Amino acid sequence: MIWLTRLNGDRFVLNADHIELIEAKPDTTILLTNGDKYIVKEGVEEVINEVIEYKRKIFLGFEKR
Repeated sequence: MIWLTRLNGDRFVLNADHIELIEAKPDTTILLTNGDKYIVKEGVEEVINEVIEYKRKIFLGFEKR
């Protein structure tokens, strides 16, 4: 799960496992596997970095067991 910001400033948590596509149009638009779209303030690179960090935490968490 990653924290993101809507264009109106509201923060929300998105399940990063359901991201299908991220693009700049010019605002960052995230398309989920279920067809839902989210437009966020964060740039594409920032969203990608958040997803990588989320996945890293999950992977490292399983390694410690």
